[in-house]
Amino acid sequence: MSSLSTRDTSAALGAADADADAAAAARRTASAAAHTAAVKRRERAAQWHLLFIAVVVLGPLVIYPLVRLVMLSLTGAHGPSVQAYATFFGNPETRGVIGTTLWILFASAGLASLLGVALASILFFKPFPGARLITRFLELFVAFPSFLVAFTLIFLYGSQGSVSIGLQRLFNLQAPPLDFLFGIGGVILAEVVFYAPFVVRPTLASFAMLDRRLIEAARSLGANGLIVAFKVILPLAWPGIAAGTILCFLLTLNEFGILLVLGSAHLITLPVAIYSAATVDLDLPTGAAGAVVMLMMSLSLYALYRQVNRRKAKGAGHGR
Repeated sequence: MSSLSTRDTSAALGAADADADAAAAARRTASAAAHTAAVKRRERAAQWHLLFIAVVVLGPLVIYPLVRLVMLSLTGAHGPSVQAYATFFGNPETRGVIGTTLWILFASAGLASLLGVALASILFFKPFPGARLITRFLELFVAFPSFLVAFTLIFLYGSQGSVSIGLQRLFNLQAPPLDFLFGIGGVILAEVVFYAPFVVRPTLASFAMLDRRLIEAARSLGANGLIVAFKVILPLAWPGIAAGTILCFLLTLNEFGILLVLGSAHLITLPVAIYSAATVDLDLPTGAAGAVVMLMMSLSLYALYRQVNRRKAKGAGHGR
């Protein structure tokens, strides 16, 4: 009798354990199913949010205007046509406009990039009292509209600006000594001042990711500052510097406010030519063709910027 009771008890315990395991497995299955369902709901919600943004925000504000711009540039008096592009590129002044645009672009963005890298190098490697405050000011400076920089330069260095008047009175001159703002010199100066901070921030971020032990090792081996800069720092930090430089070129290419304030009647760039074609000449198809050409240039620079940023992120991942 005792052995039978023991077997019955063991069988009951085994059945209870089996039921518990089955219940636990059922709970795990239910939990996994609930988690999968929750993930699918979140994915559907994200898709609906993306569709909402595309239809309500990007559609009327970005996609539709771009499509209309391209369609307008490809529409003639009797249907689809490339006449607007023929008119744009056939204009004998177009080559001069593109040349002026590229000249200002490379001069302004090149000088701004060099100045931005130099400022970032001083702020990071040669810190001084107030360096943090200057860094914060440069970060705030990028939020200013560009035309404010143009007006500030006019108030300082224009023919009636405070600096120009001060120099005239100091040296007893008959006329203000500074007279360069309203032309290519003033435009380049304003764009360099405004866009140099856009290079500082990515360069500082790139410098912050450097392994300082490599720099110290190079210095301990007798390398001077130039060798350390060009043989150690620059090869390691170039993705961030390149990203900031390309961003500077992209923003300078699309600059309009400074050109509108400081550009003279003889300084016609691509944005100004597009504006004049659309608002003065009322030639919307030709203006649209020029805008599409400029859009392609901007998208090319943006694609290059994204490519450099991907390499930068990949290099940072390998470094960690």
